[in-house]
Amino acid sequence: MTDSQTLALALINQYYAVFNSGDRSAMLNLLTDDVVHDINQGESRVGIDDFRAFLQRMDRCYAERVEELVVFANAEGTRGSAEFYISGTYLDTDEGLPPAKGQVYRLRVGAFFEIKDSKVARVTNYYNLKDWLEQVGAI
Repeated sequence: MTDSQTLALALINQYYAVFNSGDRSAMLNLLTDDVVHDINQGESRVGIDDFRAFLQRMDRCYAERVEELVVFANAEGTRGSAEFYISGTYLDTDEGLPPAKGQVYRLRVGAFFEIKDSKVARVTNYYNLKDWLEQVGAI
């Protein structure tokens, strides 16, 4: 394993550790200023401000925890991926989604990362929206 690969793995693990801790400032500090965030089945958002707004919405609508995290990185340390389960509670109705009533859910998630200057420059998340909708009783 290369030093660059080791650093990339550590960065991605830290990203999820601070996600689970709820320390949003620490999470934002792991990102480049022009971070690209590809939202599952949605649009790409660019920049720290958009990422901060996304986290604020997520924290209002969902209580989530990453579990069973497995992380991968290329030898150059410029790309990485993660597979995990997200366990959560749907707290407050998110725009365009069914009403929240405290439903609990558990989803398999895949995430892909681009790393520049020891920071996350892009994160792309994928999960099965139909599965989530079924778990919260929408279909």
